[in-house]
Amino acid sequence: MLRCYPVTVVVLAPYALVILPMAVFYRNPEAGFIASLVGLALLGSVAVETIGLLFGRPDPRWREGFRRAQARYPWLYPIAVVVTLISITAKLLAAHLGRGTIENQISGDLSDGPLAMVSTLFSGWTALGFALLVASHLSGRLSRAKLYGWLAVLVGAEFYVSVLTAVTAPLIALVFFMAATGALCGVFRLRYLVFCAVALLFAWPAVFEQRNAIREDRGVRVDAQVTATDRLRLDSQLSTVTGFDVPVDLGQPGVTDYLRYGLVPRVLDPDRPTLSTGQRINQYIGGGSTSAYTFLLLGNIWFFDGALGVIAVHAFWAAVAAMLLRRRGPPGPIRLSLFCLVLFDPLLWSNTYPDSTVSFLQHVVAAMPVFALLALSRRSLHGAHKSLDTGRSPTAPGLIQ
Repeated sequence: MLRCYPVTVVVLAPYALVILPMAVFYRNPEAGFIASLVGLALLGSVAVETIGLLFGRPDPRWREGFRRAQARYPWLYPIAVVVTLISITAKLLAAHLGRGTIENQISGDLSDGPLAMVSTLFSGWTALGFALLVASHLSGRLSRAKLYGWLAVLVGAEFYVSVLTAVTAPLIALVFFMAATGALCGVFRLRYLVFCAVALLFAWPAVFEQRNAIREDRGVRVDAQVTATDRLRLDSQLSTVTGFDVPVDLGQPGVTDYLRYGLVPRVLDPDRPTLSTGQRINQYIGGGSTSAYTFLLLGNIWFFDGALGVIAVHAFWAAVAAMLLRRRGPPGPIRLSLFCLVLFDPLLWSNTYPDSTVSFLQHVVAAMPVFALLALSRRSLHGAHKSLDTGRSPTAPGLIQ
């Protein structure tokens, strides 16, 4: 199921595990609408992934296929380490410079100093580093224990950033992305993920209170009426969209904006306005320009593109994912990284559509130097097979395993 319908599983998971159970438990009158919205998304992804199965099912010996696909990249693990460390450094630097903090989000200040703008050049490298670490593990160059250690470092860095910024949404998104993608790649056992999910639910009230305390210390007003449980009522956040006739045009990003914001780094276009569909939605529903609101990914697609949009968007990305995973055999690190970026941006349940599509393009552009380095370091297929036949993973010169 995980390897035959990866996009379907990723789309369904948060709704089956959290959002729909919440809607049923609290008797949300729009629970049926939420279920129908999920059904539309699955209609698009299941149809495409089922058609893909007609052209061949995943190889039952997929681990061996993955190992062979990664064997042509002897510098894979060192590159993964460098990318991971740079992503952490850039993220910490940006947070210390004030980029992404709750105060700057309220004021609309982007903290566009030279160093802050340089840090944006490594946007998306957290997901890229994760993908390359997983590829290193699947290739046999990185043990499971060391992989878990690196992933703990990534999560720890994101946790520290959440303390600096007083914003926890990116941390939650990263944890879900890593859990879902790791499960698809066979890195995590499902029972361990269930245990961690339960532990996080119990820890959430304390995290929520600490986040609010940090915000109050910085002079940010916190609504005392909103509890930790209220913030988990994602079903209510999504069902708000039922109060509007769709589709709605708020001047959201179009094709031209995708190209300008997605392909041109801000350092080369510093005067362009901030892209925030969440702020436009918040103003549309009666809020101010200093706050943002989203109906979650599915709700936003419904809001802007209607039912056909929900089907089409998920069908499109399911097709992209199928091509990345199955075209010409198991994916190497470049295709695996692109697949991870698809899950990290346009298909992540908490992201803001259509801004998440722009983010995907930005992250692909930011990853190009890494992809070029991987391509330059690639061995010939004959050399890779020879290394596999000896029973050893090919290593970079001087690399201590």
